[in-house]
Amino acid sequence: MDRPADPGVPIIKPQGETPLTAASQRPNPNAGSEAPGAPSGFDNADRLLHAALARLTGGIAPAALLLAYSDWLIHLAAAPARRLEIAAAAAHAAERYAAAARDVTTPWASIKPQPQDQRFTGADWELPPFNLLAQGFLLAEQWWHLATTGVRGVGRQNEAIVDFSMRQVLDAMAPSNFAGSNPEVIRKTLESRGQSLFEGWQNWLEDWRQLCATGGLSAASPFVVGRDVAVTPGQVVYRNHLIELIQYAPSTDQVHREPVLIVPAWIMKYYILDLSPHNSLVKYLTDHGFTVFMISWRNPDAADRDIDFDAYRTLGVDAALEAIADIVPDVPVHGVGYCLGGTLLSIAAATMARDGIHRLHSITLFAAQTDFTEAGELTLFINPSQVAFLEDMMWQRGVLDTTQMAGAFQILRSNDLVWSRLVRHYLMGEQSVPNDLMSWNADATRQPYRMHSEYLRHLFLDNDLAGGRYLVDGRPISLSDIHTPMFVVGTLRDHVAPWRSTYKIHFLADAEITYLLTSGGHNAGIVSPPGGNGRHYQVLTKAADARYLGPDDWLAAAPRREGSWWPEWLHWLTARSGEKVPPPPLMSDPALGAAPGSYVLQR
Repeated sequence: MDRPADPGVPIIKPQGETPLTAASQRPNPNAGSEAPGAPSGFDNADRLLHAALARLTGGIAPAALLLAYSDWLIHLAAAPARRLEIAAAAAHAAERYAAAARDVTTPWASIKPQPQDQRFTGADWELPPFNLLAQGFLLAEQWWHLATTGVRGVGRQNEAIVDFSMRQVLDAMAPSNFAGSNPEVIRKTLESRGQSLFEGWQNWLEDWRQLCATGGLSAASPFVVGRDVAVTPGQVVYRNHLIELIQYAPSTDQVHREPVLIVPAWIMKYYILDLSPHNSLVKYLTDHGFTVFMISWRNPDAADRDIDFDAYRTLGVDAALEAIADIVPDVPVHGVGYCLGGTLLSIAAATMARDGIHRLHSITLFAAQTDFTEAGELTLFINPSQVAFLEDMMWQRGVLDTTQMAGAFQILRSNDLVWSRLVRHYLMGEQSVPNDLMSWNADATRQPYRMHSEYLRHLFLDNDLAGGRYLVDGRPISLSDIHTPMFVVGTLRDHVAPWRSTYKIHFLADAEITYLLTSGGHNAGIVSPPGGNGRHYQVLTKAADARYLGPDDWLAAAPRREGSWWPEWLHWLTARSGEKVPPPPLMSDPALGAAPGSYVLQR
C-alpha cells in the first residue's frame, strides 16, 4: 500500500525494520523520580542482586512479604483480646471437627465447601474417612482466614497479602493433592490396576525432560495460528515497529459506513478475538456487515527495553486510526478495547477529546479498567516494594518475560490452574484435551521494561488516569472529557479486571454508558458466541445527564437476559451506525502479507 509516512508513525517494510521515531524516544512526562532510569555504580550492583534473587522467588519480592507479615504480627501481638478470640475460634473448630468425627455417616456435618471450590465435589468425597479429611482441611482454612484478617491497624494490602499467601500454603496441603487421601485417585488406581499411576509417572518424566531441555513446560498444541485459529480472511494493511494493522475481508455485499477498530491487550496475542470460526468475534462482526480492523502487537525483545507506555498510544491507536483514515476517509470509527487495550483506548480517547480531535464514533471496553483502586487480587503483586523488585528484574533482562506473567495469573487461580492439573496429570495419568482458548493462553508475550514499569507505577500504584494526573505531551488528560457513547462489558468472575472496578467508568466519563455484566471470567466471559449453554447477562444504559447509580443498585435494577451478550452489543453498534455502503477496498500489499500477519507468529 502506498502512503506517505507520518513523521511520528513510520511505515516499516518487512525487508528491514526502522528504529522507533524520536517522538517515541522522548522523555516521558509521567516518569517520576522512581521511574526506571539509567542507574550506575552501586545501584547496578543492587539491581543485579535483586534480579538474581527474582529467579529463586519467581519474581515475588521477599521484602513485600516480610513487610506484610511484620505488619500483621506486630498488630496481632498488641491485641491480646483478638488473640483470645482467635484461640476461642480454634477451640470451636476443634469441637466441630470432633462432632463430625462422631457422625461420619453424615457428610459435611460441620462445614461444606464453597460453591466455587471444586476440589471436593465428587461423590467419593462424601465417604469416610475422606469426608472427615476434607472437613478438617476446610475448618483449618476457615480458621486461618479468621486469624489473618480483621486485626485492627493492619494495612489493607498487607492484610490481603498475608491472607492470600497463607491460602496458597494451605492449598498446597489440601488432601485432594495427595494420592493416599484423594478417593478419586485411589478409585482410578484400583480400576486401572495401577496403570493410571504408571501413566502419571510417564507424564512426570516427560515434563522433567522438557524442563531440563528448554527451561519450561509448553504442551504441543494442535491449534496452529493461521491454520486453525486466527483464520478469518484479511490483509495486513500497515506495519510499524510496534503494530501490524489487519483489515478483514468483507463477507457481506454491503457494510455499515463506520468501521470497527479493535485494540487488544499486548499482554497476550490478539487472536483471542479471532479464535476458531465458531467463536471468532471478528467473524461475527464481518458476517453482520461491519468492516473490522485489528491491531496485532509486536512481541518485544530486550532491544525494545526503552519503549515507553505512550509509544503504545502513538504507534498503536493513533497510527491505526491514521491508516484507517486513508482507507475509509472522513468516517469516524467504532473503537473497541480489550483489557489493557481498553485502558489504552480510553487514554487515547481522552487525549483526542482534550485536543478537539473527533475520530471515534463510539467506544466499547471489554473487561478494561480505568480506575485501579479495586483491581482485584492482582494488586497483591503491585506495591512499591514489589514494583521496585520487578523493575530490577526487568532492568537486567530488558523485558518482563512470559513465564513471570503466566506465573502471576496461575497463582491467582492456583486450584484450577496448578493443583487440579497436577493431580489429574501426575496422580491420575490423564492428558488434558487442548482447546483453542487454552492454546491461545499458552501463546504469551513479553513486556518492555520501561513500558511495564510506567504502567505499574502510573496506573496501578498512583492511579493517575482516574485522578486526572496522567500526562500526555506534558499536559493532563481527563476521562470526563469523553462524551462519546460507550458500551462497557464486565465479567462476573474476573480475577484480572473485577467488574466493580470496570464499573467505575460511570463516574469518570461524562457520556452515555451502556454497562453489561456477563457470566464467565476475564477470557471465557468475553469469548461468548451465541449458542453456548448457561450464558446470561445483565444490561442497563445510563444517560449522560442521569444520576450515578452504585454497582449494588445497578445489579438490582439491571434486567437479566439469557444467552450470549454478543447480539446485544451488535444491536447497540448497529443502532449507532450509518447507512449500508459498498465495502471499502481491501488494500493488498504483497510486501505486508495476508492475515494473520507476521508479528503474531513471533516467539
